[in-house]
Amino acid sequence: MTLLDRVRQRFTRPPELVRAVVQTSSDPDERVLAWGTLVRDGGWLVATSRGLRRVPGDLALTQAGEVGVLPWHEVGTARWTATGDGGGRFEVTPLTEVEPGVQARLPVERHALADAGGLPPVVRRRVDQTVVASRRVPLPGRGGVVLVARRLPGQAEREWTVVFDDDADRSDPAAREAARQQLAEAIAADQPS
Repeated sequence: MTLLDRVRQRFTRPPELVRAVVQTSSDPDERVLAWGTLVRDGGWLVATSRGLRRVPGDLALTQAGEVGVLPWHEVGTARWTATGDGGGRFEVTPLTEVEPGVQARLPVERHALADAGGLPPVVRRRVDQTVVASRRVPLPGRGGVVLVARRLPGQAEREWTVVFDDDADRSDPAAREAARQQLAEAIAADQPS
């Protein structure tokens, strides 16, 4: 991206539909940080202060309040692959809480962008800012878990969660107990003495 492109994007207002979606947010402080133009429907992938939003290009203004947001602390991974023409592809893996302290990976969401704008570095920074600590721990026998401490909006304390490498291990009592033990040790080590 050239210097002129950066200046242009810095002073360019988001598209009307993007502004309408953010204005109807339940968070009055939500703001647009960056956006990229999607290949398929001419919509946008939008990074806001709350999370990531996919705004369809054919969205009626009256439906602006129906566009969901993937909060930053629920983004497991966001991989960017540039195409060299200003576009590229994001592969975003959302997380969902399946029980207290345990998250599961949802199917990967793929977003092809014709013009990425300033979106890739903003997404990277926002996801990285939520992760305070992360480490992979092997489980006895097979597989492993990722122990993650994240900052959540509006909470002073970090929240620790477990993400199993393989969803099948979540139903194995021995793997669950080992993960629970590893999580307890990580939380104890994180507490100030």
